[in-house]
Amino acid sequence: MAADMDVRQRFFPHTQDELKEIASDILRHAKELGATDAATEISEGDGLSVSVRRGEVETIEHNRDKMVGVTVFIGNKRGNASTSDFTRAALKDTVAAAYNIARFTAEDSAAGLAEAELLEMAPQDLDLYHPWDIDAEEAADLARRAEDAAFAVDKRIQNSEGASVSAQHSQFVLATSRGFMGGYPFSRHYVACAPIAGSGRDMQRDDWYTSKRNAADLAEPEAIGRYAAHRALARMGARGLDTRKCRVMFEAPLAAGILGAFVQAVSGGALYRKTTFLVDSLGKPVFAPHIQVLEDPHVKGGMGSAPFDEEGVRTQRRKVVEDGVVQGYFLSTYSARKLGMKTTGNAGGSHNLSLRSSRTLPGDDFEEMLKKLGTGLLLTELMGQGVNYVTGDYSRGASGFWVENGKIQYPVEEITVASTLQEMFRHIEAIGADTVVRGNKEIGSVLIEKMTIAGQ
Repeated sequence: MAADMDVRQRFFPHTQDELKEIASDILRHAKELGATDAATEISEGDGLSVSVRRGEVETIEHNRDKMVGVTVFIGNKRGNASTSDFTRAALKDTVAAAYNIARFTAEDSAAGLAEAELLEMAPQDLDLYHPWDIDAEEAADLARRAEDAAFAVDKRIQNSEGASVSAQHSQFVLATSRGFMGGYPFSRHYVACAPIAGSGRDMQRDDWYTSKRNAADLAEPEAIGRYAAHRALARMGARGLDTRKCRVMFEAPLAAGILGAFVQAVSGGALYRKTTFLVDSLGKPVFAPHIQVLEDPHVKGGMGSAPFDEEGVRTQRRKVVEDGVVQGYFLSTYSARKLGMKTTGNAGGSHNLSLRSSRTLPGDDFEEMLKKLGTGLLLTELMGQGVNYVTGDYSRGASGFWVENGKIQYPVEEITVASTLQEMFRHIEAIGADTVVRGNKEIGSVLIEKMTIAGQ
């Protein structure tokens, strides 16, 4: 236990108790100035990122960050200010700045802290902090191992955009004048590799990475490098396609974007501003009837886990979509009030999300999903930002593989895939058991009945 505390203090200048004391001082000073309510978040971070290219160290970055954010309310008027200076005088000045901003801000009936009964006063430990005591030399060695493994796969791997290793440690304390005081440390670590196959006109790149809270759970660097190399090699000899309509399968890492598009479309800001095609979608069928979307903020060690949101509101496991029907939105206290609803504990965004199908069988791996695709396009990369959330129109530059009779025939590039999110959601035919976790989303390959492919 003493060793764990030593490692923690190596990364953080302050203990959690010290941060809580600072937070209490901030709230007390805000009240003394005349604030009716106040909130503060205090954070610290320490990280190391090392990148290697062709065996040589390219960058070594060591970041050490700290920040205090203060929000002050005078009735329904709100002011915000922040500082990276933790001295008592600077903190008082920051509170005063937030207070003065609130004095001259217009009234907003939706502004204010979350109700006390919604706050998580006894947060559970979700196992989110695993310090990685690694130095730059050790990180560079891991990156070299990944890159060397990529080069060893095939002589056609002649170059690389590099490999990188990152160890990030953060902690925070959130406190409000409604009696909430909570915080915890957390970590995020990764190893990545991006090899280049071929040369001249037939040059292709791809990448792969592993990211976990606990460095012990990361994939071996050699496995990352080899897989990234095989992905780059598979893209060599890519060609175009004629314009057509066909079935399309999103590879699992890419399919996370489909889930992300849904989250954005049913998030509070877009809903109350009416800048989404899913306004008033609660209780209505949006996906195919076999589709489920689950949010579970309490997964031990999950990349999107949190016992409470950025307002201190308790998070909860829930079905966001059940049998294709929208059961819930993603709301903060403010956006919920604007909509005449209650917060869903999503201030700061969604938590661990999974997109599932009641049709998925345990044996529906990638190869089986290719068989379900039959003849059509396997998407492995998307480019551009061609998604209109007001209309749902979807058009992205893409590359991938043409598939016939369940077998990959050849790589394709310089194409565009187009549809609408409405059609894509409704016409999901299958979701694979080949699940991956990307950020806070878990998803398998997604097969869509039909999209338009614009090519030559």
